[in-house]
Amino acid sequence: MASASLVRDRVGRLQIVALVGTVVIAAGVGIWAYVLPREFYDHFPSVLGEWISQDGPFNEHLIRDHGAQYLALGAASVGALIWRAQPLYRVLGIAWGGFGVLHFAYHVTHIGHMSAPDATAQMIVLAVAGTLGIGIAIPPRHRESALQSSDAGSPPNSNATRRWM
Repeated sequence: MASASLVRDRVGRLQIVALVGTVVIAAGVGIWAYVLPREFYDHFPSVLGEWISQDGPFNEHLIRDHGAQYLALGAASVGALIWRAQPLYRVLGIAWGGFGVLHFAYHVTHIGHMSAPDATAQMIVLAVAGTLGIGIAIPPRHRESALQSSDAGSPPNSNATRRWM
């Protein structure tokens, strides 16, 4: 039986930081929106302003769905921290990155109702959040010498070779 260290893929620091960032964001936004939708609508993001209530009437269904979506993505990020596999990171990076780009695209075209400081803060927050998806998807870089020494004597289709792909 292979040990867990042999089964797990190498994980880059950027991937870990991005995954932890998505877990924190997902937990904060997801729990708040799902459990307290009216308060989320009235006060999100709190210290930076009240952005959602400026953009149309309250809709509990939409706010709870938004919270559920964040909780689902957050659960996937937690899973990726547990089951370390580069294909999982790529898929999760596409999911977070795709959501981030689409979320940013909506808001960048709907900022006319916001003050300049609120609009600027919102664009920065959304850009950072979207960038986390890219950070998850980028595999770690390894020194060429480490690759050569760890794969020396391994058959072309061995786990040692696949680990680097």
